[in-house]
Amino acid sequence: MNMDRKALWAVRASGLPTVVKPCMDCSGTRHHPSGKFRVNANGKLLDIWLLLCCAACGQTSKVPVHERVHVQSLERARRLAYETNDPAMVRELTMSASLAAKNGYRLDWTGTWELETDTRSYWPNDPGPLTVLISFELPAPVRVERLLTLGLGLSRAEVRRMVADGRIRLPLALDAKAHQDFELAVDGGLPPRPPPGARSRHPRQQACAQFVPSRK
Repeated sequence: MNMDRKALWAVRASGLPTVVKPCMDCSGTRHHPSGKFRVNANGKLLDIWLLLCCAACGQTSKVPVHERVHVQSLERARRLAYETNDPAMVRELTMSASLAAKNGYRLDWTGTWELETDTRSYWPNDPGPLTVLISFELPAPVRVERLLTLGLGLSRAEVRRMVADGRIRLPLALDAKAHQDFELAVDGGLPPRPPPGARSRHPRQQACAQFVPSRK
């Protein structure tokens, strides 16, 4: 019996969140990044916007990133990233909760992640304890209960029963939404069935070209 079992689950990015805010040209509320920035210079002052595209009508809108910022206050690499429409910078700012809060919109993370697990390596019924490290490739808020049902291949009722019995030990509430790495522990054997695939994707309506980020 392996008494020191460990597993790694990874919340992998499968897309970028949708920006939810009113469109100025139609009744649409869903926007995705165009993959571009707009940089305007006025002397040594810069205005920088992230450009979004309305999913309903295709109209472009701007999200302020920096306003009237002195050129020397930005690192050269960051300034060049804006000027060259660096995909990694587009990805970072599209997922930024602080930028969303600053500009009064919300992010819809539906269909942006999938769970990759190696729990199958420990299946099906070893009674020894299992330590699971869950890492996040993107800051998508995912309900802990959802992670457990996907990762362990159990129903919600089974997960809740194991938590109530102390067989699953968590550092946060079962109904909490996690977006950062954490560990959990599972004691005792699990039902002898393999976990299902963990993909949750939803097609998005597109009226203009959508930026597709590369995985770093």
